[in-house]
Amino acid sequence: MSNHYFCQMYLKIKLVVFFIMLTALGYSQKKWTLQECVQYAMEHNVSVKQTALQADIATITYKQSKISQIPTTNFSNSDGYRFGKSQDPSTGILENQNFFSVGLNLQTSAEIFNWYSKKNSILANQWSLEAANAATDKLKNDIALSVANSYLQILLTREQEKIADVQVKQDRTQLEIVNKQVDAGALPELNAVEVESQLANDTSNLITAIGNVTQAKYVLMSYMSIDPADSFDIDEPPIDKIPLEPIGELQPQDVYVSALANLPQQKMNDFNIKAAEKNMLSAKGALYPSISAFGSLGTNYGYARTPYYTQVFNGYKSSGLVLTDAMGNVLGNYDVQQPVFTNGEKKFITSPGFGTQANDNFGQTIGISISVPIFNGWQAKANYKKAKINIQNLDYQRDLDNQTLKQNIYQAYNAAIVAREKFTSSEKAVESAQKTYDFTLLRYQVGMVGTLELITNQNSLFTAKLQYVLNQFDYIFKMKVLEYYKGQGLKLE
Repeated sequence: MSNHYFCQMYLKIKLVVFFIMLTALGYSQKKWTLQECVQYAMEHNVSVKQTALQADIATITYKQSKISQIPTTNFSNSDGYRFGKSQDPSTGILENQNFFSVGLNLQTSAEIFNWYSKKNSILANQWSLEAANAATDKLKNDIALSVANSYLQILLTREQEKIADVQVKQDRTQLEIVNKQVDAGALPELNAVEVESQLANDTSNLITAIGNVTQAKYVLMSYMSIDPADSFDIDEPPIDKIPLEPIGELQPQDVYVSALANLPQQKMNDFNIKAAEKNMLSAKGALYPSISAFGSLGTNYGYARTPYYTQVFNGYKSSGLVLTDAMGNVLGNYDVQQPVFTNGEKKFITSPGFGTQANDNFGQTIGISISVPIFNGWQAKANYKKAKINIQNLDYQRDLDNQTLKQNIYQAYNAAIVAREKFTSSEKAVESAQKTYDFTLLRYQVGMVGTLELITNQNSLFTAKLQYVLNQFDYIFKMKVLEYYKGQGLKLE
């Protein structure tokens, strides 16, 4: 493969990068800072939105429990058509009569004393709301850490891309020099082949590095719920200018004490325990009698239209009656006459008006009721015992979470110490590899070493630089984790 081929490949890579950058500039000039990425993720991340909905539900539950202290009031209305034998609501008489009926009733009731069961339920819902808000904050913090890690990954891959680009440029320059020496007969053609092979390998590394940058962007965009088809780029603060807290200020025990007071997970556990304690007291109150007052207002109305006929007198007729005395003796044969009537005009009798009936049938009720739990399938007692067990379970969960937090902090501190040592060591490794490469290059230029040895040292320098950048960002992220536990937030500038 010729030098011309690799030059063309390199130019194509640079053109691809150029057009990607040009397209991004054409769509948007915005470069996102870490704080902007974190804020946007907290507002748009779907998981955060789902958790926020649970907090909204807890808010509604708390509000409803507070309003439940107000006496209940209900209005009812029943309309119907009655037929057959039933009580006429307008007269109260039991009769065979079809009529239309209306019933109106207004009821109210209020608890007077229930051993503070309702009050404790309200307080439990209040603490549950605080716990739900803390759960949302916890998820936001987790998302913030993931965003920060992804942000640093983009910076890391870009540094790796820059190193790979420099490597390719060095290969191209070296290939041009070797080709001239081969053409002049000063070096065998094998030297040019070896450099060409190195250029092909480093060109492949550059392509991989460019792809890694894009891939890292996609990961960050997923946390921020940004469409991967959109234009997106981040601000690049100078790596050496990223502020880091002195490791002496991040002693694990001090960080742990600060984390217990500030992290949402620990607050959420405390709120859940307080809610469980109030729920237990509420369940305990259900074991005792409760006193309530009640009252009602009611009336009814019935409408019936009963037909009748006027009676027309048509004379008399014999009744066939026989008159007797007190002893039962027939007094005589007397023709007792009885009047004869026939039906005349048809008329109707209607019920009194609505106002009259509503007033006549208006009734009121007031009273006090006492509810004494005697036997209800052991439900109230079981609820109380389960509430007590739930408190113990939440206590264990808090201890477990605190223990996990402490382990994580001590592990993060140890990881930061190791990362700092690796970073310092890799810095020295780069210095050593650079000196070796520079010395080998001078010897190569005077023909004291072969191309293969030069390439080997060049690869060693390339590997050392990549490892240095990797260790540098690893150290930065682990320090940021410690700062996060301490409650200092996330900042890169």
